[in-house]
Amino acid sequence: MAQPNPLTTPPPGADTQLVPGHVEHAEAHSGAFPPFETAGFLSQLIWLALAFGLLYYLMDKVALPRIQAILHARAERLRADLDQAQAMKTEADAAGIAYETALRDAQGKARDIAQTTRNELAAEAETKRKALEAELNAKLSTAEATIRTRTEAAMGNVRSIAGEAASAIVERLTGQAPDPATLNRALDATAH
Repeated sequence: MAQPNPLTTPPPGADTQLVPGHVEHAEAHSGAFPPFETAGFLSQLIWLALAFGLLYYLMDKVALPRIQAILHARAERLRADLDQAQAMKTEADAAGIAYETALRDAQGKARDIAQTTRNELAAEAETKRKALEAELNAKLSTAEATIRTRTEAAMGNVRSIAGEAASAIVERLTGQAPDPATLNRALDATAH
């Protein structure tokens, strides 16, 4: 004999009662799954057709036109944005070319100005150099003339100093002053 299950069997002396509706409820569900019962099959097919038709009508007349309008507006906005971007790119390219042209022109003008300034400064420096050379040549000529004059004066003084020194030496050695004519002849002979 089978042992009673302690979890489902009430202990002896427990106050338990069977609920009468519980048995009936279990009997009511003893049939097939309701969607598969053949008695209500026709009504279910009719309701399926009506629900599908209504859903198809709502999708066709309400939801899909709205979605189509949104997609069309989005495509138009994208096309307009792409056209605007292309126009801006064209403008940017034109501005870049204009900038490059202006930059080349400015560099050319700057080179021309620098070359002109360099040429002017070189000409001015050459003029100043020539004026300075002329001034220095004039001072050099004056200095050379002064040197010649002073050299000649010094040489004239050297002759008289040499004559006096020679006269003093001869006088000291011989005790007599030399004859001035003889002294001049001796000085003339040594000067050449």
